[in-house]
Amino acid sequence: MTADVLLVGAGDLGAAVGLRLADLGHDVLALRRDAARVPAPLVGRSVDLTAAAPDLSDVRPRLVVVALTARPRTEEAYRATYVDGMVRALDALVEPPERAVMVSSTAVHGSREQPEPEDETAPTAPTDGPGRMLVAAEEAFHERVPHGIVLRLSGLYGGSSTRMVDQVREGRVTDPHRWTNRIHRTDAAAAVVHLLTMAALPERLYLGTDDEPAQMGDVAAYLASRLDAPPPPPADPTQGHGKRLSNARLRATGWTPAYPSYREGYAAVR
Repeated sequence: MTADVLLVGAGDLGAAVGLRLADLGHDVLALRRDAARVPAPLVGRSVDLTAAAPDLSDVRPRLVVVALTARPRTEEAYRATYVDGMVRALDALVEPPERAVMVSSTAVHGSREQPEPEDETAPTAPTDGPGRMLVAAEEAFHERVPHGIVLRLSGLYGGSSTRMVDQVREGRVTDPHRWTNRIHRTDAAAAVVHLLTMAALPERLYLGTDDEPAQMGDVAAYLASRLDAPPPPPADPTQGHGKRLSNARLRATGWTPAYPSYREGYAAVR
């Protein structure tokens, strides 16, 4: 094959990344359980990475994106997908890529209370099995691609995701004081492509999140006003708890979010 990009995982986010790269002129091969679900012009190859290694002897990708999805959210599922599955794919490469990005999660930061927003220097402190498996996956990724880039994304929203909107409509917002961090799927895909293709040499770790950590009550109140839904309990900054994250390192590379806060991201909600 002539593919110069390999997608290890082509769900909603992986496919969005692949389509952006195709628009830039790249030939993209995408690994997914069901290749029929890979959108054109991407080329799909069916493989269950939790059970078998892919045959990649016919490709020499310059760029690799690891954007896997595990279900359910259990330690076993995350180990099978993010650790074992990713390792099978990377070990099947005939030669290392010029640049690679692994999509991870800010869940590896745990839920420490800090006076200032956390950045990439904060130590990992996962609080559950899935978080521990993501840390193990990051380590396995860097063992195989020492110059690779880990992008830890905060809560994804937008596109087909309606979880927060459904909670507000149904009056299920129960912790208005909790600090939350999010990134629109469009901005997440753009960040992956940016790190993969930028001229300057990237660092090994970035946090992918928008410009404004926000309390759940403020986000819910904004959505309720747009949905004509019952207002949620109000947020109180003096009672705020949970982590807040900084995107300063990612922004310093030239990446700019199209949706810098939840207000722009949810502006079209009706």
